[in-house]
Amino acid sequence: MRVGLGAALLVLAVGGVGAAVLVPAEAATGTTIVSVASGRCLDVVGQSQADKTGVNIYDCNGQANQGWTYTAAQELRVYDSAKCLDVAGQDTTAPATAQIYTCNGQANQKWRFAANGSIVGVQSGLCLDVTGAATANSTLVNLWTCNGQSNQQWRTTLGNADTQAPTVPGSPRVSDLVCDAVTFAWNASTDNVGVAFYDVYHDGQLMKSVPGNTLSTSLTVVAGVTWGLYVNARDAAGNVSQASTTVPITPPQCQADTQAPSAPGNLTASASGTTVTLQWSAATDNVGVRAYDIYRNDAKVGTVTGTATTAPGTSFIDSALTGSTTYRYFVVARDAQANVSGHSNTATVTTGASCGSPVCAVTQVGTDTDIPWGLVTLPDGSLLYTRRDAHNIVRLNPVTGARTVVGTVPNVQSTDGEGGLLGLAISSGFASDHWLYIMHTSPADNRIVRIKLNGDALDTASEQVLLSGILRNKFHDGGRLRFGPDGKLYASTGDAQNGDNAQNTNSLNGKILRLNPDGSVPSDNPFGNYVWSYGHRNPQGLAFDSQGRLWEQEFGNSVMDETNLITKGGNYGWPACEGTSGTCGTAGYIAPKRTYPTAEGSCSGIAVVRDVVYIACERGTRLYRAPISGSDLPAAAVYFNGTYGRLRTVEPAPDGGLWLTTSNLGDKDSTPDNSDEKVLHVTLG
Repeated sequence: MRVGLGAALLVLAVGGVGAAVLVPAEAATGTTIVSVASGRCLDVVGQSQADKTGVNIYDCNGQANQGWTYTAAQELRVYDSAKCLDVAGQDTTAPATAQIYTCNGQANQKWRFAANGSIVGVQSGLCLDVTGAATANSTLVNLWTCNGQSNQQWRTTLGNADTQAPTVPGSPRVSDLVCDAVTFAWNASTDNVGVAFYDVYHDGQLMKSVPGNTLSTSLTVVAGVTWGLYVNARDAAGNVSQASTTVPITPPQCQADTQAPSAPGNLTASASGTTVTLQWSAATDNVGVRAYDIYRNDAKVGTVTGTATTAPGTSFIDSALTGSTTYRYFVVARDAQANVSGHSNTATVTTGASCGSPVCAVTQVGTDTDIPWGLVTLPDGSLLYTRRDAHNIVRLNPVTGARTVVGTVPNVQSTDGEGGLLGLAISSGFASDHWLYIMHTSPADNRIVRIKLNGDALDTASEQVLLSGILRNKFHDGGRLRFGPDGKLYASTGDAQNGDNAQNTNSLNGKILRLNPDGSVPSDNPFGNYVWSYGHRNPQGLAFDSQGRLWEQEFGNSVMDETNLITKGGNYGWPACEGTSGTCGTAGYIAPKRTYPTAEGSCSGIAVVRDVVYIACERGTRLYRAPISGSDLPAAAVYFNGTYGRLRTVEPAPDGGLWLTTSNLGDKDSTPDNSDEKVLHVTLG
């Protein structure tokens, strides 16, 4: 912008933060970018226009080396657009050098403005950072891991007046589907400023991002594996649309394979109490072994799976057996085209007289045609659980199996993905106040409400909305609720398929939130709002140990899932890092206590019983058992591997055991009553 004669007082704002900056009449074309911490302007050192000149902060003076323009190509240009802000050497690790350079359209010259005032390098995901958090004139500005601190916050009118998300991309469709590729296309989204990117996903997992003028792309797929493809639109300010409808695909096999694997060999079985451990020698196959199926007394009781690049394991723990009983086992191998080997040798073993093992027995206490999601135990010992797609709550007597629908939660809307009726908690004074705390997706957002349960009836007239405005999307809605020993309500929220939300401490998304029971903000929260920790992708599991520490389970994208020990105000790194990959070793990020390959994880539920963490996994179809040692989880044993399929929720039971629910059918859609799920009780040793 050019200012006329005399001084002009401009109010420059980012993410709702405003400040008065005096700009003299001789201001050059362009707009200032002001450091929140110092009040000084982003400035090209020495007014030089030479390539590779650095940038610093300096008193705002209206000269041409402080006049910046943001272009539709996401460039920050200076000197009447002659030069671009540039990352030296296209470096993507912190610290990286910021400089000016002749504009060339490369990714290291593209920038986006986050809602918390950060200016983020598109290529690196790093933030413009005033070195050492200093405030003096001539302090250099470089790039560092985004941390939300004031030396990474800037006030400007560039790029951030836009808070309107694009419309939903239309008519997603596929063509040219072959064994390892497909062409995915869609109709253009619209936006008040302009669509900058389209982000293509399958089942909540980001596959690729393409420029906003691109309406089709080729995707790499896996033969024989069913995926649901969809696309989101994103503008330059980071606003993300709701997702398109889902297009399911199942690529054909690349070549016919009729040759079965060889039979697994050398099967052995050993008993420890009522738990049996099996081990065998790997089978071979002309293409590759994809899984082993385990049979006990001729009935399939588990599966050990691999991937296209990782062979399946060759051991299995069969737990919760009857004491002093003889069992007979064999194992078969499968390849990707369902060719099945012959049986291994048979191994026979007799269990001990008593359990003496971590997991002693499993009893099915209920079934449901919808997906049980949040689950609590009421004071009388009955169970209460939410039905995600049906939007109602069921009371279950675990002794008789009797079920009662206590009511439908108002204003719930599913997302054609993983949104709907989610987390559930009860107040510490439930016996007298009858409050249920519920997290759900509405037509506009995700929200936390409380409703009274009077007897077997949900009193919907008593509903109070405690917190609204949590962004929703098809996937990444979080949803778990847990009361802490401090009497506060903790909630996990997903990033709504926009990683920028996770690093913005003014956003409710990609966070662990902490509320007073009446919905107000606790006075000791670290950022003066509901945010307790940040940098999360899609956290769901929440549980407290005997020391009152909060453990969290989080979905990764395509590399690692995480179990985290949550600390007040902690930054857990998303989207810059996933698990321990990426820039997770950067100072300021808190590393997970344990990670799992996504093929062996995708875990939603977590419970702590006697300072042992239990983790329920969907894609991994298993329950992890990880004893807490100090502040670490040094080891994790696997139980029920493929025995019950996808496991969604695990909760402590009053007798010191666990409640466990499955999530096998209809998990990626919003169709009610298209499931066949189990509610299980696990007796622990």
